[in-house]
Amino acid sequence: MDAVIMAGGQGLRLGMGEKPCVELLGKPLISYVIDSLEKSSHIERIFVAVSPSTPATEELVREKYGDHIQEINTAGDNYVGDMVYAVESSGIKGPVMIIMSDLPLVTPELLDSIIDAYEECAEESMSVFIPLSLCSEVGIRPDTVFNWSGKLIVPAGINILDGKHINEEQKYHNYMLEDPEIALNINTAEDLKRCKDILKNR
Repeated sequence: MDAVIMAGGQGLRLGMGEKPCVELLGKPLISYVIDSLEKSSHIERIFVAVSPSTPATEELVREKYGDHIQEINTAGDNYVGDMVYAVESSGIKGPVMIIMSDLPLVTPELLDSIIDAYEECAEESMSVFIPLSLCSEVGIRPDTVFNWSGKLIVPAGINILDGKHINEEQKYHNYMLEDPEIALNINTAEDLKRCKDILKNR
């Protein structure tokens, strides 16, 4: 399976420059995601979708990872449009993992378990969620909450889609994770501190 890291957003809420380049314990946020994808036993090619808002991210990826990872320049206008363009330009025709660049707590084992669940779910796409009730455990105040069969759930920033039908609506499976750490993406300085504390205690 291939992966596309979405790294073209402006990251205005954090207010620390380009979010993928923000350092956490001396390591850029995007490197946590790339390194976990590289160590995953299921991930083959890795692409990074950048935009005019993230030139330093593009340079960082090129300098640190070279030809091993391909940057795709998107317009940066909206998340879905950039994602579709990235998948189409990369030529991905099979399943593809779409993942945010600001999820420093993801591990290779977690990514592998998500892919295993996708392969078992028998749907063409899968979205990863956690229950809203778990968010308070790591102090998350989520921006987006969905009501799924009467249960409030929060997107984790990881989806698997069928690249061949990326421009079409796809039937999807909701995969529920009981691990609140996966939903801790970096939007504020407080989020950065929480991640730092968790990583130090691992």
